[in-house]
Amino acid sequence: MKKIMTIAVLGSLFVASSLYAAEAAKIVDINAKVADPARISKEDLGNKKVVGEEVLGLRKTTLFKEDVKPVASKFDRPAPGTAPKFERAYVNAPPMIPHSVEGLLPITKDNNQCLGCHMPDVAKGVGATPIPPSHFTNYRPTTVLKNGELVKEGKKVGIQKGDMGNVGDIKLAKVKKLDHLYQGRFNCSQCHAPQANVQTAVANTFKSDGLTDEFKSHSNLVNMMDDGVK
Repeated sequence: MKKIMTIAVLGSLFVASSLYAAEAAKIVDINAKVADPARISKEDLGNKKVVGEEVLGLRKTTLFKEDVKPVASKFDRPAPGTAPKFERAYVNAPPMIPHSVEGLLPITKDNNQCLGCHMPDVAKGVGATPIPPSHFTNYRPTTVLKNGELVKEGKKVGIQKGDMGNVGDIKLAKVKKLDHLYQGRFNCSQCHAPQANVQTAVANTFKSDGLTDEFKSHSNLVNMMDDGVK
């Protein structure tokens, strides 16, 4: 019985891996309609001689109307392993979640199902986006309580000569590379979020500089963390 269950599970994983790998080559730009030139021109208030209250806010109706309901949002996405990836909004932007998160939330330190597919040693095999090196790095200053005094990066925090007067004086903490996921990054959904199939309230003229085909699906954030700081 155990052998049959094992074969079934492995078969399911193989199918999911194959589907994921097949779809991985397709990167979907979920912001394409938002930045449509025709829509931007239509919504541009600078093109209008008279601007009514119906177009000033996100509600698109008179300010005196009280029964306005929010747009219904649907988060019914394909299961993990079957959805095409979403193009990043800008260089090194956290990629949004293209698949369903049913049963995956909430994420805790002790229960994070995202790691099952997105750890670097697994991701390539199943076609998932690997967790980047920046998430295996501790950039925070080393902080300890020594002899009843707060010490950051080897310096006592205080007002005496030689003390660190302000923790903001630390421009660049010593980078500590880890062989495991840094626990300050355990809450994936703090930056990565599922997307609803709904039209935005307004158009968007934002365009990212340097968003090449490579950076639409990959990150080099670990190489840019101290950019402009040193």
